[in-house]
Amino acid sequence: MNSRTADKMELTLEQPAPLVEVKRTRTAKTKEVACSDLLHPPIHVISLGAGVQSSCLSLMAAEGLVTPMPVAAIFADTQAEPASVYEWLAWLEKQLPYPVIRVTKGNLTEMALRIRDKRDGSGQWAKSVLPTFIKNPDGSRGLLQRQCTYDYKVLQLVKKALELMREHKTHSVTQWIGISLDEAYRMKQSRDERITHRWPLIEMEMKRHQCLDWMKTYGYPKPPRSACVYCPYHSDTEWRRLRDEEPDEWNRAVKFERDLQAVKAQTDNMRGIPYLHASLVPLEQVNLTTDIENGQGILWGNECEGMCGV
Repeated sequence: MNSRTADKMELTLEQPAPLVEVKRTRTAKTKEVACSDLLHPPIHVISLGAGVQSSCLSLMAAEGLVTPMPVAAIFADTQAEPASVYEWLAWLEKQLPYPVIRVTKGNLTEMALRIRDKRDGSGQWAKSVLPTFIKNPDGSRGLLQRQCTYDYKVLQLVKKALELMREHKTHSVTQWIGISLDEAYRMKQSRDERITHRWPLIEMEMKRHQCLDWMKTYGYPKPPRSACVYCPYHSDTEWRRLRDEEPDEWNRAVKFERDLQAVKAQTDNMRGIPYLHASLVPLEQVNLTTDIENGQGILWGNECEGMCGV
């Protein structure tokens, strides 16, 4: 890592000032863990999405501006990110003094398109894991429940964090999550009492654009947007960016939508037609003018785990 001057650090970073309090009920188990921390301090890990915020956080840790130094950054790979994310991740790994560990549940695309036979032989079905928009037989619009983030991101991160905890012979983990101040509504406590979430960017009152400013000041390149290429939570701005700047990934999304519709047409567990855009129009035909005009809006608030898009 290149050395940085102290005055530049002072200009870039303000004193931590936690603004958002997330209440957590202390059970007998959490009290036991808290006492154990005195003898066995928790390890610190970063939940790395490879987008702007988590990349900024990882680099700040490498610069010593967020402490203590994490033992690792963990990237949960759906195998459905754009090529730009994997290229960025390969670059980022070389900048950090701690390892980047990649974990995966498998290929999300293959899972979403897999046709299964019912056990009783009465037909076929396909698992619904993505929050796609549904055009119902009566023309109304529905939205499938999102399962991808929890199965392919959260669970994989938790499993690896607890594995690292055991390797370091301690009893708890502090997991850093790259949510910035402008997305504080996405903050959630861990479902596992051995893991405590921490949001350093919130502590430092940093917004997403300030993360970009910090990286520019320190001479780092701009990270890509981190999300699966066919995520239905894309805003029209993101769909347009994908189409114009990463045409190969745009074509992947268009093909995935067609393939998903073909799969659902062959199975009998869904009567509606899935779409990636709220307009219920094939992706390649959507008028990607503005978020508001097409009713797509900014849907990341629905990604309540705070693990995608950072």
